[in-house]
Amino acid sequence: VQLQASGGGLAQAGGSLRLSCVVSGFTLDRYAIGWFRQAPGKEREGVSCITGSGASTYYADSVKGRFIVSRDNVGNTAYLQMNGLKPEDTADYYCAASRGTIPTGTASEYMYWGQGTLVTVSS
Repeated sequence: VQLQASGGGLAQAGGSLRLSCVVSGFTLDRYAIGWFRQAPGKEREGVSCITGSGASTYYADSVKGRFIVSRDNVGNTAYLQMNGLKPEDTADYYCAASRGTIPTGTASEYMYWGQGTLVTVSS
């Protein structure tokens, strides 16, 4: 089982980035995909989640209205579109997979994790 996040980079405040999470080794539509981030010196934060069917989503208050989570089960890829970026969005971003049917930002609900991709937002 592997998850690989990519798409991070440097953006200016107000700009956009799209993160991708490519999964292999399991059937994507049976898993919820969550996005988490961790900034230096801060705790990991659940940013967003989308259920296996794509019917339900979760967003942290800090990103509501700016980030959009989606998935392509045929292509085994989940996405996090990040708009209106702010310097406080700077962090390592991770994707993770959960068998849960309710979208959640709770890390303990996720069993598989990918490596991070760094997002840096300049002011």
